[in-house]
Amino acid sequence: MELLELSKRFGDLYKPSAKVPVLVDVPSLRFLMLDGEGGVGGPDFQDAMQALYGLAYPVKFAAKKELELSYSVMPAEGLYWSDEYDGTPGITPSQLQELTWRLMIMLPDEVPGELVEATREKVAAKKDLPRLGDIRVQTFSEGPSVQILHVGPYAEEAPTAQRLYAFAAEKGFDVTGPHHEIYLGDPNHSAPEKLKTVLRYGVTKRRTQTSTARHIKAVRTKAPTTCNTTCAAPKRSRRK
Repeated sequence: MELLELSKRFGDLYKPSAKVPVLVDVPSLRFLMLDGEGGVGGPDFQDAMQALYGLAYPVKFAAKKELELSYSVMPAEGLYWSDEYDGTPGITPSQLQELTWRLMIMLPDEVPGELVEATREKVAAKKDLPRLGDIRVQTFSEGPSVQILHVGPYAEEAPTAQRLYAFAAEKGFDVTGPHHEIYLGDPNHSAPEKLKTVLRYGVTKRRTQTSTARHIKAVRTKAPTTCNTTCAAPKRSRRK
């Protein structure tokens, strides 16, 4: 039985400090992912999250049984962006209904797309998960990024995001990636003040002041860069 210790392999990406921001270089990683628009925390968002976990765990069990490959399911992640983005760090409650979002869970390179598809068919035969068919296997390339651990309610992330923007500027970078959250806590079982969420933004080397503003606007208002690879849980609420 081969053991993949993903949390150790990518520890610097998924266990940052809450005290100080850090600059990391995120490699291209494979994910189970699906997209949606508006209503963050609403019915479609919940259906998407439920489908994501509803496939991730059966794939894990199938990999152990059929491939003798053991690994832990990694945390759910969310990318958020908007055509109306105004450059303000973080996400305000008023923006939640206007955002385009992408939910995803890391998938090890060792798990073939064929296994995912076969598992999807089995899950579909047993469970009614409306967004199950929308999940795809795709590679997300984030590259240089700034990140920090936010401890507390989702609605209070803005000051933490501002720290990341300030840190990026101090290091000579512009924030150019979408708002990225990695959910280390479960809002169904943790008090809001104890929730742990990794906040991350992709960055690039700073340009001139005028071109920087234009560049941030252009990048932040379109979908994150991804590369197609293979393959055309319990219900978790995210924001209330």
